[in-house]
Amino acid sequence: MNKSELFYELHERYGAVTRARGTFLYTKKGVRLTDLYQEAGRAILGWEGGNSFTIFKNILSRGQTGSFICEESSFSRLQKAVSELFASDRTIFCFNSLKDAFNAGLALFSEGTNVYCPWNILNEKIKIPETPGLILTPPLPWAETIFIYAADTALLQKTPEALLLVKGAVKLPFALEAAITRSIYNLIKALQERSEKDWFIYDTILTKYWERKGPYLYPKIPQSKYQDFILHCLECGLIISPDYNQPSIVPFGADLGVFTKLKNSPFSF
Repeated sequence: MNKSELFYELHERYGAVTRARGTFLYTKKGVRLTDLYQEAGRAILGWEGGNSFTIFKNILSRGQTGSFICEESSFSRLQKAVSELFASDRTIFCFNSLKDAFNAGLALFSEGTNVYCPWNILNEKIKIPETPGLILTPPLPWAETIFIYAADTALLQKTPEALLLVKGAVKLPFALEAAITRSIYNLIKALQERSEKDWFIYDTILTKYWERKGPYLYPKIPQSKYQDFILHCLECGLIISPDYNQPSIVPFGADLGVFTKLKNSPFSF
């Protein structure tokens, strides 16, 4: 099942989504659904986007929506935020696909590019500040076509000619760039506040169906039965990852009661 099919099933059962807040989606039929998919991690800080969308809205209200330069240092601020997140000086490039971001990594550093996932225990193993290239999915519940490639600036300066091999980089609209910058600072703050204590409280229910690593949930369900499990969860008011290889995410801040239907109607596998 892909994301479009999942959302079609959601709409068929509960109607259109009329509001999204935190880890919850509210539908036209008056149903509140708990989101464990979270747009493949883009909504990991919550669907409302916090003050990121406030900044976005304020810029739109000023009409700064053209291709003109709106602020001299806007991109450097985004680059500074990414550098602070990775605790190392970074030169960034924005792309509209994960494939293009990976290709940039291959062009700049034939080895040493990794995808960054916040709170992932693998981050410690790969030593984030020392990794030549990192691909970041902005923690902003917006379009799924924004990926940031963050290259180690010191290494890049040793082979500046490699920049000629980077293809497909795009310039973000000013309002979206500012919102993403704020979302990264929000992530830095959340990294200091959220920890194991915020996720293990759900283990009594979730670990029957998933193996949990930090906030990420990897299915124990056989892949052959995973689509049936997706639909079963949807009937229980839970939205999980439609992709077997894309982990679901613990719904930070949700009451344990959101899993009552799943607990009372277990899935057999």
